[in-house]
Amino acid sequence: MSERSEQVNTVDLSTAPEITPGHNLLAGKVAVVTAAAGTGIGSATARRLLSEGADVVVSDWHERRLKETEEALQAEFPDRRVASVPCDVSSTEQVDALIAGAVAAFGRIDVMVNNAGLGGEVPVVDMTDEQWDKVLDITLNGTFRATRAVLKYFREAGHGGVVVNNASVLGWRAQHGQAHYAAAKAGVMALTRCSAVEAAEYGVRINAVAPSIARHAFLDKVTSGDLLDRLAAGEAFGRAAEPWEVAATIAMLASDYTTYLTGEVVSISSQRA
Repeated sequence: MSERSEQVNTVDLSTAPEITPGHNLLAGKVAVVTAAAGTGIGSATARRLLSEGADVVVSDWHERRLKETEEALQAEFPDRRVASVPCDVSSTEQVDALIAGAVAAFGRIDVMVNNAGLGGEVPVVDMTDEQWDKVLDITLNGTFRATRAVLKYFREAGHGGVVVNNASVLGWRAQHGQAHYAAAKAGVMALTRCSAVEAAEYGVRINAVAPSIARHAFLDKVTSGDLLDRLAAGEAFGRAAEPWEVAATIAMLASDYTTYLTGEVVSISSQRA
């Protein structure tokens, strides 16, 4: 037996690795991230984009948490510019004001990350119109409003840009009690594909990520721990993703490493769609 065949792989994929350092992939860029306050993918994405050299405008409907997030990020990245603009993505006026506010703050936008979404757990037979409408309005319609607003900006600016949407593997998978959220995320995937074809005319790429489960404090607060444990155990690595692992893929899609990629949905789920 050769020495090569006797080697044993000692990498433990069931344990999340240390956060990889930034590589200046987004130097000189300005990025906007929605739903960026708190402990989830949005704030992790803002942090990742800053570590890659971008200046970042963070947005969220919760103004106190948003301001705290802005201050924490600015303290962590003193050499980068950080601003915040409150925005409820269910309001066209506030979404339009977010785009205008970001341009006013930093002069331009290069990257838009549509992270805002709302979940819940209720069977279809017990679901009210209000529950259905609220999840669809925040998760799908909010992504549409932000995409529309930033595409209007990109069309006039003429310098191109990138949009990255946060979808979910539930856009493909079936899960009990998640019909409204799954329908919304499937809609985000379709919106990504169709808007990407249209945005090519403006030099804009639009892609999406589809995480399976990224565990963080807020998710643990609103979702059964037993359910999260079962979902994580079903993943190929036997664990949930760390929010920064999703954010790193978003940063890659926002960078010039993916200049020929548009209209795609990247599964962050060990290909277990």
